[in-house]
Amino acid sequence: MGSGQDGRFPRIGAHVDQDDPLAHAAARDADVVQFFLGDPQGWKGPVLPESADAIRDSEVDVYVHAPYVINVATANNRIRIPSRKLLEGHLKAAASIGAKGLIVHGGHVNKDDDPQIGFDNWRKVFERMDCPVPVLIENTAGGGNAMARKLDRIARLWDAVTSGARDASMIGFCLDTCHAHAGGEDLTDVVDRVKAITGRIDLVHCNDSRDAFDSGADRHANLGAGQIDAERILAVCRQAGAPIVVETPFEGQADDIAFLRKHL
Repeated sequence: MGSGQDGRFPRIGAHVDQDDPLAHAAARDADVVQFFLGDPQGWKGPVLPESADAIRDSEVDVYVHAPYVINVATANNRIRIPSRKLLEGHLKAAASIGAKGLIVHGGHVNKDDDPQIGFDNWRKVFERMDCPVPVLIENTAGGGNAMARKLDRIARLWDAVTSGARDASMIGFCLDTCHAHAGGEDLTDVVDRVKAITGRIDLVHCNDSRDAFDSGADRHANLGAGQIDAERILAVCRQAGAPIVVETPFEGQADDIAFLRKHL
């Protein structure tokens, strides 16, 4: 395993398949694993891995990524209400395996909707829901009506969720380097600008981008194989001071983790 979080070295790992997360962690020499609890594109509730007990007792830090279909911001009741239920179910499941956090995308409203509807809907989530583990809201790459693509929207979202939360300390932020780049946010000072809004970065999704700056396209690449300068990605990781998860193509993840360890 790697060096651990001792103030100098962040804990580093990867998003892996949910069949046997600890085996995948060992194969990548990862301190951290992130995985789904079920179909990321489906509405069925979470399914715990067979190795749930071992995961909970492991020295590997665990994060759970919520399904992509969750959109608690939308004005559409037929999506918003099931999204809340799915989010709550995944929170409880994540807590049961000792996860450090549950990552969820910011969602979006329809093009003719006032974005304030989305911020208000997010606020209501935390007014009504206890969080047994932190909910880490992640910045997203695309969509003109996204809640968390641009930092000005993230600022409004943060005001909404922290004003309504039963315990604002259980709301955190996950910064994705590919999403920020593709979403049109300059990585040079993005950490300072995010922290000025949120006061915290709890996790870094460390990904290169196959697409150009401000493309709006969410397509990850292994480090050094995309369009973001590797030094810029490393600078974000250093400045964030948070655990790091690579969500890059599986076959290159061990190399990505080794690259980060070498340079951080």
